[in-house]
Amino acid sequence: MQKLFVPVLALAVLASCRSSQSGAVAAPETAAAKRATTSSSSAVQYPESKKGNVKDDYFGTTVADPYRWLEDLDSPETKAWLEAQNKVTFGYLSQIPFRDKIRERLTTIWNYERFGVPEEEGGRLYFSKNDGLQNQAVLYVQQNGQEGQPDVLLDPNKFSADGTTALAGTYFSHDHRYLAYATSGGGSDWQQMKVLDLKTRQPLSDELNWVKVSGAAWYKDGFFYSRYDAPKKGQNQLSGKNEFHKVYYHQLGKPQSADKLVYENPKMPLGFRTVGTTEDERFLVLYLTDGKADGNRLAVRDLTDPKQANTFTPLISSYEYNNSVVGNVGGQLLVRTNYKAPRYRVVLIDPKKPQEANWKVVLPETENKLEGVDQVGGYLVASYLKDASSLVKVYTEKGEFKHDVALPAIGTAAGFGGKRTAKSVYYAFTSFTYPTTIYKYDLATNTSTVFRAPKVDVKPEDYVTNQVFFASKDGTKIPMFITHKKGIKLDGKNPTYLYAYGGFNISLTPSFSVARMLWLENGGVLAIPNLRGGGEYGEAWHQAGMTPNKQNVFDDFIAAAEYLKVTGYTTTEKLAMAGGSNGGLLVGATMTQRPDLCGVAFPAVGVMDMLRYQKFTIGWNWAPEYGTSDNYNQFQNLYRFSPLHTLKPGTSYPATLITTADHDDRVVPAHSFKFAAALQAADAGPRPQLIRVDVNAGHGAGKSTKLQIEEWADIWAFAYHSMDVKPFKK
Repeated sequence: MQKLFVPVLALAVLASCRSSQSGAVAAPETAAAKRATTSSSSAVQYPESKKGNVKDDYFGTTVADPYRWLEDLDSPETKAWLEAQNKVTFGYLSQIPFRDKIRERLTTIWNYERFGVPEEEGGRLYFSKNDGLQNQAVLYVQQNGQEGQPDVLLDPNKFSADGTTALAGTYFSHDHRYLAYATSGGGSDWQQMKVLDLKTRQPLSDELNWVKVSGAAWYKDGFFYSRYDAPKKGQNQLSGKNEFHKVYYHQLGKPQSADKLVYENPKMPLGFRTVGTTEDERFLVLYLTDGKADGNRLAVRDLTDPKQANTFTPLISSYEYNNSVVGNVGGQLLVRTNYKAPRYRVVLIDPKKPQEANWKVVLPETENKLEGVDQVGGYLVASYLKDASSLVKVYTEKGEFKHDVALPAIGTAAGFGGKRTAKSVYYAFTSFTYPTTIYKYDLATNTSTVFRAPKVDVKPEDYVTNQVFFASKDGTKIPMFITHKKGIKLDGKNPTYLYAYGGFNISLTPSFSVARMLWLENGGVLAIPNLRGGGEYGEAWHQAGMTPNKQNVFDDFIAAAEYLKVTGYTTTEKLAMAGGSNGGLLVGATMTQRPDLCGVAFPAVGVMDMLRYQKFTIGWNWAPEYGTSDNYNQFQNLYRFSPLHTLKPGTSYPATLITTADHDDRVVPAHSFKFAAALQAADAGPRPQLIRVDVNAGHGAGKSTKLQIEEWADIWAFAYHSMDVKPFKK
């Protein structure tokens, strides 16, 4: 079954406290333009951010929005403001004496071979590899079982001159003849779909546009996919609201205009409509969301039954639960669901008798969250989370337990996909100081062998990771991974980087990052708590951090910071908090509730205007997580923690480096623009409040290696400088 993932805020790639403050920010109009602030010996003169007179009425509450003009991303005024802000920010960063040395060290340790998890198709292995400093990973092919030189199949570095066009998805036809692949330019979520003939290695003429939130589900001589209509004339394609998602079937060799409409709902503008086909091409599975509830409906069409040519049979009709088809056993479907199982289970559903009374439980719910299931080689490979780390078990297709997969350490395992005829599969394993290694796993003998192991210029044996549990404000126990050099002194003098996400059912599990290794090798502490709102412990954990319970997430983050200080890891001045996307909201909300909590803040690509987020691109999709300002009670809740609306004039805020990108069409950069302008106007302290805007980059996925290194060099330089810490001291 072709796996389909609906993006929310990740991350991320996407890989990101509350006083009850109400009332609009009202700072002197020229304060940001005329006031100079100091950090160490560097003075900052902010560009002027003019204030407009825009006001909105929310159920009788008047809310000023003086920087509304920054939502017009194409206006000359916004572009001039962005250019002026970047000039100030990069001018400030250029004065940090060790910034260049940080960039040089990052370039050195980044320069190592990195491999993706291989896919076996028609006796060949397809895998991605980055030689080290290539902007984009390259897709290779080689004969399975041979150690010969792999051939380049697709090189995204040649898609654009600056390396900012990425390979966003690959989808092999079931007969191994064709590869549909998606590209995205400049970090945008918009994708273009193309097709490669794997026999001749030549591209076909097929080219599909305006694709978003979609895979390619192969069937016969074409595939199903999802897209939007082309944006209307004058509509900004990077910020305009996306409505009326539709499913089409594309036949190879024909123009997109000839594609057959398979599913639409003209009465429901919001929601995603995505599809997948089973490996035997018998079933077409339809996934439907409504933009209001957190789950999806599930329906199916038997493609071998002429009577179902234009109909779908509902399997699960509620939008309240998350459901996905793992595969099929003959005429019945294996479905992973959290219906009546908050930590998920697998049930067998007969489409001819889809009523719940006829379901058969194959894998029951356990104490650990069932993160994912692969039907491969006649087995079910089930990946669980135990306290945010991977636990992998193998079962028969009937649910009989066979064995556990022995993993190298506590960490994260991902992969295990393959055909039902496969005898072996591949997976990646990683942890905070364990570079991502690719393993080949024999299903019958339960043995793993290293396929590719990276050689990184770091010493993992010098570090240790511990998992601790601390109490949040309401007494809930929250887990947190803490990584640092062995023998560290708990004297409160350690620079500490606290990173979290806390939302959208997304689990933060151990992973390796060369960027973070620079922090660790210079004596830094890395702390990653698993806040409520995430998916580490199932749906109950997720719901504990959703609307109206979002404050729990900020309380958890605050408690994590306090734990690190009380236990002697660090102090306020040497603590940096960071998060991206939903995690950017986390940082923004926390620093406005508790400006005294830390010395440095890094809100990245954050959702900062909680009253208007739903008006841009796919922002409406986050309504189940946050609520919207269109509802009275939800407005009251959002207004209490919306970062843009809870800044207090005259407050001393942490040294802040806001990061975003001009092509982010998931969390549009206007969120960060408006927050930066308001923060600069409100801040009365001695520390800098800067915004760094990448050009030709987006929410994070597909960002070129060059841009990543430059951004991380600036983040670490800003952190060390703000903490008055000198890196590279032995």
